[in-house]
Amino acid sequence: MVQAILNQPIQETRKTPLVQVSRVSKQFGKKRVLHEIDLEVAEHELVVVVGRSGCGKSTMLRLLAGLETATEGQIFVDGLGLRGANAVARLMFQNSALLPWKTVLGNVVLAAPRTSDAPAVAMEALSQVGLADRAKDWPAILSGGQQQRVALARALASQAGLLLLDEPLGALDALTRLEMQALIEKIWIKRRFSIVLVTHDVEEAVTLGDRVLVMDRGQFVLEKEILMARPRTRTSPELVELKEEILSRVMGS
Repeated sequence: MVQAILNQPIQETRKTPLVQVSRVSKQFGKKRVLHEIDLEVAEHELVVVVGRSGCGKSTMLRLLAGLETATEGQIFVDGLGLRGANAVARLMFQNSALLPWKTVLGNVVLAAPRTSDAPAVAMEALSQVGLADRAKDWPAILSGGQQQRVALARALASQAGLLLLDEPLGALDALTRLEMQALIEKIWIKRRFSIVLVTHDVEEAVTLGDRVLVMDRGQFVLEKEILMARPRTRTSPELVELKEEILSRVMGS
């Protein structure tokens, strides 16, 4: 009997993606911002969407977060149609949006699950971003990069399965931005949640993404899967070539 079972063919099953966007459009008044877009995000995948300002990237993230409702089409999370706020997602903005009247730890605790160990969860998140020693400080005395680290810790403390990052590094200086990119990648590799990152920075996109999608005028016009090992060398010929191809498409060439 055991041998008979072992000899049976293995039935392969395709796992349902964490997020599925099916022919979604979004219209504000007479202006159509998104045009029948399709998107799938797998568990543990890091997807980057790059495009010019005003092309619909942030609107797409707000739809994934459940902060906006699609005019047409549907969004599925774990196979179920999204209604209202997305319980498995956390949205992080370019502005850290920290509460100045709460300490660093107090800001992070706000996102932690409402349990007795919420402070411990928040401290662990601060440790992951290298700011455990600043837990009692006020946000106003932190640098811009440190404030964004606190915002990232807050997102991590939520224990969300999907992080939606809306240009979170756009206001940082070049060196701090590189450090934050490496930090996000390190934490993502360790914790293996899913990420959808929106950016204008093509180099950031090809350095971090498992897949890079180019959005133009509310539609995806190019998709590239990146199979290179991590961490990636920004000056490698393969990455430079890919960057030039994506940049060319973003610029409309």
